[in-house]
Amino acid sequence: MENESKHALMPVNAVSQSGSAVIDPSASPFKVVVDPVMRAAIKKALFDLIDHHDDSLAGYVIDGKLALESYKEYVELFARALRETMESPEGVLYLLRSAGLDGVAPENVNLRPEWRWK
Repeated sequence: MENESKHALMPVNAVSQSGSAVIDPSASPFKVVVDPVMRAAIKKALFDLIDHHDDSLAGYVIDGKLALESYKEYVELFARALRETMESPEGVLYLLRSAGLDGVAPENVNLRPEWRWK
C-alpha cells in the first residue's frame, strides 16, 4: 500500500492545487517514452469523451429522464459515467483507436494492467 501512494500519477493533494499536475512539460517522464502526437491524440479523445458524457447527462436532464438535486450530484454522476466507460473494453478501445492502435481486438484489452514501478 505504501508503494502505491509513493508512486501515483497524480498525488491526492494535487486535486486541491490550482494548475496542472506537471508544471514544466519538459519534466514529464512520458515525453521520453510516448510520442507527442500520440499523447495529443489521447488528450483529444479524452476531451471528446468528456464532452460526450456532459452532453448526454444534459440531454437526460432536459428530457426529464434524470433528476439532479445539486451540482455535487452532477459531478458524482459524471465521474461515475467516465469511470464506467474507462473500465469497459469499449472505453479502452476508444482510446487505443484514438491513439492509432486499430489492430487491438476487444478480447485483448487488459482492464487491469499492472504498474511496473522501478
